[in-house]
Amino acid sequence: MARLAPNARNNSFTHSPPSKPVEPILEPVYLGLSQPLAGSARETETSVAALDPTVFNQPLRTDILHLCVVHYLDSLRQGSANTKTRGEVRGSGIKIQRQKGTGRARVGDAQSPIRTGGGVAFGPKPRDFSTKLPRKVIDMGMRVALSAKVRDRKLGVVTQLSWPQGKTKHLAQKIDLLGMRKTLFVTGEERPPATLERAISNIEKVKLITTDKLNVYELLKWPRVVLDMKAVSFLERTFRKDVPIAAVPVVTTELHI
Repeated sequence: MARLAPNARNNSFTHSPPSKPVEPILEPVYLGLSQPLAGSARETETSVAALDPTVFNQPLRTDILHLCVVHYLDSLRQGSANTKTRGEVRGSGIKIQRQKGTGRARVGDAQSPIRTGGGVAFGPKPRDFSTKLPRKVIDMGMRVALSAKVRDRKLGVVTQLSWPQGKTKHLAQKIDLLGMRKTLFVTGEERPPATLERAISNIEKVKLITTDKLNVYELLKWPRVVLDMKAVSFLERTFRKDVPIAAVPVVTTELHI
């Protein structure tokens, strides 16, 4: 138990409150822009994106990630497995043989679970495998997953995701040149560009989705994630916390040689 010092037991401690509350200011997460699929690399060589630290700089929580992944995979289960009980199997319910006098064991009808062609005892029936998870936990899982990608240097940001033509061959060559295989591309547009969507749909080990389809499972499944600026704005607007942050916009400086 805490005690006062002998010479200060009768003294009253009064501390004047601070004149102005001091609020912590978080520094943004600075991330250099990645080279876009379409366009020159010189446009992004000196460009830096300032990301919200409440979304892209959260501590790792494997327990939260596990809850979100299990919740998502449970929602994918159809739960349509169905077996017939002895009351649903086709056939008569008459007794196969009389109870006594045959010298054999007593038996009932042919639909008994112990007989071939009979019903199934305690078999699966259609049911809902989905589980409930608070929305705050899901939002926290998104922040943790995005922060883990930034920490592992597996998150890229581009100004926009576009492709001038719908040829798969040319886009596949550009993706191989940039080393972007096994990459999830996320756009903040309501619908991805038609030419990019058509060209990327036939390329293996890459995927293009919109922000409304992004979840914790997709973030953890793909080794690399690339967001466009609209996707970053959507994620920050959706998952940010109300904490003071130093306002640093995206600044682009062009080199003139």
